[in-house]
Amino acid sequence: MIRNSFRYAAATAVALVVTAGALTGCSGSQPVKSSEDSAVTPVAATVDSTAARSRPNPYAYLPKVPSFRLTSKTLKNGKPLPTAQLSGVFGAPGGKDISPQLSWSGFPKATKSFVVSMYDPEAPTGSGFWHWVVADIPASATSLPENAGALNSKDLPAGAFQLNADAGMPRYIGGAPPAHSGTHDYYLTVTALDVPTTGLKSATSGALLGFTIDSHTIARATLVAPTTAR
Repeated sequence: MIRNSFRYAAATAVALVVTAGALTGCSGSQPVKSSEDSAVTPVAATVDSTAARSRPNPYAYLPKVPSFRLTSKTLKNGKPLPTAQLSGVFGAPGGKDISPQLSWSGFPKATKSFVVSMYDPEAPTGSGFWHWVVADIPASATSLPENAGALNSKDLPAGAFQLNADAGMPRYIGGAPPAHSGTHDYYLTVTALDVPTTGLKSATSGALLGFTIDSHTIARATLVAPTTAR
């Protein structure tokens, strides 16, 4: 949704510039002048290239909440996903679809449960791609071991469950940036909630989960793994 809104705005700006140029040519009037009496530079190319380079933050338009500490023994914030965390299911070379180890601390005392997720806002779908969602993690849990996101995992805390996410499978699906699609920012996020359960089922989409937990989110911690197709 964020990507589509941005593209619509960029396309509208381009259309306005082209229309303005055409009207100027028809009327024979001079180019618009700035306050310094210099011609305004056409912005069509600038807007278009900015749109192409945009790196959307999926949480930028959500209500601001406190952060807390999130670490991983598997990956480093700002570094690409390791090969094992890529998706063999989707054909990424060497990918094993192994979810990363995660640990968190410093969350609010009012926390009653957590949601863990991995989301790619730059996937070529028009709506991003939810790679992994674990809901109803009890507040007493402060970590997930590596590969806790396996199908039928036995390593999730009691009461926690995995959503089908966008791959249609209740498990972790690794990153798989398509060739020539540039760099994708994979957001690994732990969200602290003020309710013990989301009340959702495994068939729930990641978007519906996000909508459901929005008013119950009291803190959020994120690691970002910018990854380019190999």
